[in-house]
Amino acid sequence: MLSHPGLRAIAAYFFVYYAFLGVFSPFWGPYLRALGVPMSIIGLMISLPQINRIYAPALWAWCADHFGHRRMILRIAGMGGFVGFIVLLVTQDISWMFAAIFVASFFWSAAIPQVEAITMSLLKGDSGSYARLRAWGSIGFMVATLIGGYLMEHFGVQTMPRLVVVVMAGVAILVWWVPDAPAAPTHTRSSGGLAAIFRRTEIQALFVGCLLMGAAHGLLHGFYSIHLDEHGIAKSTLGWLWALGVMAEILLFWFMPSLSRRFRARSMYLCAMGVAVVRYLMIGWGTGWLGILIVAQLMHAFTFGVHHAVSISYVHRLFDPAHQTQGQAFYIVFTFGIGGSLGTLLTGLLWSSLGGNWLFSLASVASLLALLVCWRGLKEV
Repeated sequence: MLSHPGLRAIAAYFFVYYAFLGVFSPFWGPYLRALGVPMSIIGLMISLPQINRIYAPALWAWCADHFGHRRMILRIAGMGGFVGFIVLLVTQDISWMFAAIFVASFFWSAAIPQVEAITMSLLKGDSGSYARLRAWGSIGFMVATLIGGYLMEHFGVQTMPRLVVVVMAGVAILVWWVPDAPAAPTHTRSSGGLAAIFRRTEIQALFVGCLLMGAAHGLLHGFYSIHLDEHGIAKSTLGWLWALGVMAEILLFWFMPSLSRRFRARSMYLCAMGVAVVRYLMIGWGTGWLGILIVAQLMHAFTFGVHHAVSISYVHRLFDPAHQTQGQAFYIVFTFGIGGSLGTLLTGLLWSSLGGNWLFSLASVASLLALLVCWRGLKEV
């Protein structure tokens, strides 16, 4: 599959892009807590990238689909994100860090919808081949999480900003090798444009389900480390638990072509949401048993791996060729933007009063609601 030089460049880009998340997602919260930042402010700081994902991906995607300059947008995004995160090296002032993360994530959020659209265009909508390619991103996340966990346990969590900048430098460099796939011509646009697309019941069900699952994932990515740290889990063990979830995700992505041939997309989608209902309860109430936490992390193969791969496929099939980049951007907006920011903001506000046990239970409820919405409104495509 990687014989195409463009796909090799995309695989390398996925590796480094998600390596950044492997450093940032697990350790940004503990880093802020080590600086003495209040939990409510931590929730806001964690949610900043998700807040930018509410509007920035759609804005950048409109530019890409309208003007067709995806490659230029990717290069601007890579350099802007790198420069923004450099600020973390020179200050621990909360106001400056807030500004730096806000600006950096505005540019950083531009990249992945473009790359997803280019990838699906090169693969002609094959979700199984996409999953295997995307596995390189999961490998990058796992490697970065493991290395970051050991480095921060040895040198302290203050190492986190330096690791972030090093990885973002790799993102800014590799983006120059990602190929371009020109946007579809205007005559391929569906009648009524985006408004007509969003009036379709299956689109509404898809994105409401993504929003609810994104809220649950926002809680997980922002506060999983804090939740386990409060129950005495060592940072190296925490790194292995994060990595274990990604290992399960990699295996799922690798076998996704076989699963796609054997099972319908809708069935896998609903199964992923059902597994999420159970998983978040296990994380919330199983912190005293390492075995339960291990099983819960293996479930990540379904709650993220299956959900993400099938979502990308649904978007590719439900949006016409002229709106592909915007379709992938709206997936980011609803899942990681609106959903993710709601999850992290509400968790930060409610953590002191409810605690991790009950908040992860609410994530389970959100997953159940997503299951019901998609069961009623989402059809096979």
